[in-house]
Amino acid sequence: MARLKVRVTPRAASDSVDGLDAEDVLRVRVSAPPADGAANEAVVKLLSKALDIPARDVVLVAGAGSRQKMFDLPLELDALFERLRSAAS
Repeated sequence: MARLKVRVTPRAASDSVDGLDAEDVLRVRVSAPPADGAANEAVVKLLSKALDIPARDVVLVAGAGSRQKMFDLPLELDALFERLRSAAS
């Protein structure tokens, strides 16, 4: 199980995984607004697709009302970062 820090930009032109920054924080953009949990749902779907795992396995553990979020994922850390690098390219 890996814990992933994510920095979200809501109301973007399109959904995208921008990649990891120097502190291993994943930067993502979602077109959904940050109201009523829409952006959180969009991030879960985006991570699910990018990492090729079921959405039910992407668990938001912190930051529901913030741009900085923390997710638990059913992957080992090395495998997680490898998949993220592939998804961002």
